[in-house]
Amino acid sequence: MRRKIGFIGLGMMGLPMLENLATAADLEIRAFDTADAPFARLAGHAAWGSTLTRATALEALAGCEVVITMLPNSPITNAVVAGEGGRAGLADILAAGATVVDMGSSNPADTRRLAATLAGRGIALVDAPVSGAVAKARAGTLAIMAGGDPAHVECVRALLEHMGETLIVTGAVGSAHAMKALNNYVYAAGLLAASEALLIARRMDLDAGIFASVLNASSGRNVATETKLAQFIIPGTFNAGFAMRLQAKDLATAAGLQALAGVEAPQLSLCASLWQQAAGALDPRADNTEIIRYLDKQA
Repeated sequence: MRRKIGFIGLGMMGLPMLENLATAADLEIRAFDTADAPFARLAGHAAWGSTLTRATALEALAGCEVVITMLPNSPITNAVVAGEGGRAGLADILAAGATVVDMGSSNPADTRRLAATLAGRGIALVDAPVSGAVAKARAGTLAIMAGGDPAHVECVRALLEHMGETLIVTGAVGSAHAMKALNNYVYAAGLLAASEALLIARRMDLDAGIFASVLNASSGRNVATETKLAQFIIPGTFNAGFAMRLQAKDLATAAGLQALAGVEAPQLSLCASLWQQAAGALDPRADNTEIIRYLDKQA
């Protein structure tokens, strides 16, 4: 018998993740999104119309044993899971014994609150955010962190492994979202430092390509120097696939963890503030690699 799975959120990451998940032969998937465009693409999927169908409303997911959400932020996730404005959420729709898997980059404090709400209805919550851009989502090679009761994580392990190649179990519910936010801070700090250093090098008429090679052969090497400088920043294409506004959102989440942990992190606060300013100054569609354009203007 096929497992009945719901999938909510078919954006740049969610759509290719669903496409990979739908290759599993033992699943019956109902996909939900308010936009029509993703379903035009899904119409070409081998599973479309048989084991992969569209849910026209959240209520159509009532019989699912697992519902995966891949939504932009915590407010949207909260509304979908807990309900809002008189509209039923998954907490009202799903039967006891079901599991919700939040794969977005949600606020850990909100994740804990949602887990408590769902637990009161007999529904489990696993937070399973991903690391990796759209290309890795398409290839099914994402890194996935998973937090929650060990039995609940094991229940959804096979589903997660269809969408990623690395699964790291992080601990209690909310731990994965916290670690994802902190990881994104460390990445953003590295990208910011690399962009500042490149800007200085350019102003000194140093060869940008050679400088990138120096960084990648030396102690300054990080994922930004290896995968962003020569590929997207130096040629000025700025199309790495991760939006500036999402980077700023993730950093705001990470900065909020200071109060939750009782730890003051001045560099984190500064980094989050600078990315927020850049997101506000640039086009809403700007890629996060365009941070160097903001720095250049400020200089």
